[in-house]
Amino acid sequence: MKKLVSILVPCYNEEASLPRLYEAVKELMDAESGYDWELFFINDGSRDKTLDIIRQLADADPRISFASLSRNFGKENAMLAGFDHVAGDCMIIMDADLQDPPSLIPQMLQYWEEGYQDIYARRNTRGRESWLRRRLSKAFYYILDRSSRYEMLQDVGDFRLLDRKCINALCELRESERYTKGLFCWIGYRKKEILFDRGNRIAGQSNWNYAALFNLAIEGITSFTTAPLRIASLVGALIAIWALCYMAWIIFKVLMWGDPVAGYPTIMTVMLLLGSIQLIAIGILGEYIGRIFNEVKRRPVYIVNELKTMKD
Repeated sequence: MKKLVSILVPCYNEEASLPRLYEAVKELMDAESGYDWELFFINDGSRDKTLDIIRQLADADPRISFASLSRNFGKENAMLAGFDHVAGDCMIIMDADLQDPPSLIPQMLQYWEEGYQDIYARRNTRGRESWLRRRLSKAFYYILDRSSRYEMLQDVGDFRLLDRKCINALCELRESERYTKGLFCWIGYRKKEILFDRGNRIAGQSNWNYAALFNLAIEGITSFTTAPLRIASLVGALIAIWALCYMAWIIFKVLMWGDPVAGYPTIMTVMLLLGSIQLIAIGILGEYIGRIFNEVKRRPVYIVNELKTMKD
């Protein structure tokens, strides 16, 4: 009996790229006849004709399954919907814009057959991307890797093959504040790296602006490390020691030389410095409390509005 390979494609406003993606994946599935295939689309509340195109493709090709979410829940949550519904013995996650080349999939399958359970693609190049965005990305992964107890892979996205054991493990992680790239590292299993040159988008515009990437970075840091809280505590302790030393020095000067009290500029400077540090520490604490607030409500991570699987 042939093994079933699922390809998971999260989609948000991808009407321009879906036909070309399907043609590329269809060519691969037809060529790799030693496996059964499932192409699973997740429509993450798209506002264009993405869902209509997916329906048309599913009507024409029985290997296509899809789930349409009731609204835009975000890529991280959309991927969990895919983890819950794919039927394959393994799953390949790739973006709809063909920046992740399907030509790497046969090599991933070869390593999977050799016993590897998480075959991830590391980028040699990042395609058409600004210098600032590349530097900020590297800085984020450096900070996350150094502050976390787990190895966080740099220049590695969601493009990977996961064995059914990995899929089942990810399905058990139901947190609503998700950073899936970190979860891939957290679950462990036997990993294998493939290097590739990331291409440019074939059509459409990226939904990942700087604000969205900043939010994702905050999500990653607060999901996998408490280092910001420890840093805030350390800064507070250092300032307290400095304040005690400074107070002792002021008292000593007054007793020895009758030095007058420091003037208005000095007082204002110290007050503004301490106030800003306190607000930063409160903000860091608020980020963690906000995530606790979202988790304890136990709302579903996503809601499926329409579902079609290979069994239907």
